[in-house]
Amino acid sequence: MAEDKDPDKIVRTELSYIQKVWHTVAIVALLVGVILVARVAFNVLLMMLAGSLIAVYFHGFGDIIQRRTRWSRTWAMTASFIVSFLVLGGLLWFMGAKIQIQIAQLSSTLPHTVSTFKAKLGETPIGQKVLESVSDGNSNNLMATVQTFLGTSFGVLGDFYIILLLGIFFTASPSVYKNGILLLVPKPKKELGEHIMDRISFALKGWLKGMMVSIVLITVLISVALTIIGIPMAMVLGLITGLLELVPNLGSLLAMIPGVLLAFTISTNTAIIVALVYIVSQTITGNIVTPLIQKKIINMPPALTLVSQLIMGTLSGALGIILAVPLLAIIIILIDELYVKKIN
Repeated sequence: MAEDKDPDKIVRTELSYIQKVWHTVAIVALLVGVILVARVAFNVLLMMLAGSLIAVYFHGFGDIIQRRTRWSRTWAMTASFIVSFLVLGGLLWFMGAKIQIQIAQLSSTLPHTVSTFKAKLGETPIGQKVLESVSDGNSNNLMATVQTFLGTSFGVLGDFYIILLLGIFFTASPSVYKNGILLLVPKPKKELGEHIMDRISFALKGWLKGMMVSIVLITVLISVALTIIGIPMAMVLGLITGLLELVPNLGSLLAMIPGVLLAFTISTNTAIIVALVYIVSQTITGNIVTPLIQKKIINMPPALTLVSQLIMGTLSGALGIILAVPLLAIIIILIDELYVKKIN
C-alpha cells in the first residue's frame, strides 16, 4: 500500500521552489542593476579622466612658464590660466565669425554635394554596385551607429561643463586628490603608488603634448593647402581635421570625407589632389611629428589602439573614442608595474 504524502511537506516544497524562483529573479535583477550602474559610473570615470587631462595641460604649461621665468608656482599657474584663455578668446574673436559663416555654408552645401557625388558615382558600373550596396536600411544602421558614438551621459554641453569643472578643481588642488588616492594604498606600497602616479602623469603629458602639436599642425596644413587648391570653406575643413586628430586611425578617414566630396563638385582630378593632400598631411603628423614628440610615451601597437577605440566607442560614445588612447596607456602602465615587473 503506497504511503500517503504529507500535505504540509508538499506545501513546504512548493514554497521552497517559489523562494528559489524569487531568489533567482532577485539575483538577475541585481546583476542588471550593477551592470547599468557600472556603465554610468564608467562614463563618470571617463569624465574624471578628461578633467585630469585639462589639469595636466594647465600644470604642464605652468611648468614651462616656471622654468622660463623662475616665477613662483602660484604665479606660473596663474599665468597658465590667463594666457590660455586669452589665446582661446583671441582666436574666437579674430576667426570665430569667419568660421561660423563657413560652418553655415558647409551645412547648406554638403547635402547637395552628397547628391552630386551619388549622381556621378551612378554613372559608372562599379559606382552603381556601390550605391546598391548602400541601401536605405544600411544608411539607417549607419546613422544609428553614429548617434550611438555621439551619445553622451548628460548631453554634449552637460558633459563639457562637468569636465571643465573637474579640470578646474583638479588644477586648483591636485595634491588633495593625489593624497586621497594614496590613502587607499597600503603603507608598504605607498612608494610604488607614487611612482605609478608619476609615471601615468608623465605619459599623459606626453600624449597631450603630441596631440596639441598635431592638432595645430594638421589644421594649418589642411587649411593652407585647400585654400591654395581653391576648395571652399578651407578653414572649417582644416578645423574639423584638427579636431578629429583626437581620434587616431578613424579620425583621419572621417576628416577626409567632406573635403573630398566638395572637391568632387569641381572635378575628379581636384578630388584626387585633395585626397593626396589629406594623406600626405596625416602621414607627416602621424608618422613623423607625433612620434618625435611622444617618443617617451608608451609605444602602443596601432591594432591595439584601434581595438580599444572600437570597444570604448561602443561603451561610451565619442568621449570613449577620444580617451581610448590615454586610458589604454594607463592600463598598460598598471599591468607593467603591478604584474609584469612582479614576475620578472
